[in-house]
Amino acid sequence: QLQLVESGGGLVQPGGSLRLTCAASKFTFGYYTVAWFRQAPGREREGVSCIKGREDNPYYAHSVKGRFTISRDNAKNTVYLQMNNLKPEDTAIYYCATSQGGGPYYHSALCDQYFRSFGQGTQVTVSS
Repeated sequence: QLQLVESGGGLVQPGGSLRLTCAASKFTFGYYTVAWFRQAPGREREGVSCIKGREDNPYYAHSVKGRFTISRDNAKNTVYLQMNNLKPEDTAIYYCATSQGGGPYYHSALCDQYFRSFGQGTQVTVSS
């Protein structure tokens, strides 16, 4: 069964940086659509960024554009989210996701894509 495992979260001061990593097992990212989502307490899950297939231009939520960068390394079968100039409002659990797998369908308006597999998440806390 496809598994995604996120890592790299933690506590950081405002203005700081973190790099999140998503590793896959029993699955090859290849050029499938991949994305990062986040969910803060009491709020809906929201799409942060995604790469669709072989497209060259990733998609970003307006709130993170210019600060976050999504990338993938197919040789390492890993997806990254580089987060710079972090703000307290970025505090949330961050999840990576892919369009593949056997889970329930979840539609992302940001990516205009259905996602079926999510990792367990990694906590990011931005606080002084």
